[in-house]
Amino acid sequence: MAREQMAEEEPTVRPLDPIDRTILRLLQEDGRASIRSVAERVHVSRANAYARINRLIEDGVIRGFTARVDHERAGHGASAYITLKIVQNSWRTVREKLVTLPGVVHIALVSGDFDVLLLVHTVDNRSLRELVLTRLQAIEEVLSSRTLLVFEETDLVLGDRPGPDS
Repeated sequence: MAREQMAEEEPTVRPLDPIDRTILRLLQEDGRASIRSVAERVHVSRANAYARINRLIEDGVIRGFTARVDHERAGHGASAYITLKIVQNSWRTVREKLVTLPGVVHIALVSGDFDVLLLVHTVDNRSLRELVLTRLQAIEEVLSSRTLLVFEETDLVLGDRPGPDS
């Protein structure tokens, strides 16, 4: 039974062709692009573009559509990467607790000198201090933490990068 559960959790990987990759790039540049505009730009019919986008969603390649936010303008003036060392084999328990914390926007289990990497956005340094010293340190599986303040951020999306002709 354990083997059956593992097989269910493994994602189906289907190779992406150049049209799929172009559709992904276009949607990363503008998640609000219409099916018609995507179809025209990749030179396929609207029905084909619609079917491809739906397949990418169903396959889990596209996990959703979101807005790119300027966190400072949105009232979150303090950002930090926080590294955690956790008790061995406690990842699932720790992850369940981390997702409930205010300001946590990214959680990753990583290898190296620490186990978990968080990206957090808070209103100010006082809120960040509260998050780290009160909330994170209260998680009994957290052995230690290190906070790296972010002074400036640049989110890169495929459309922001210079192309090969630039």
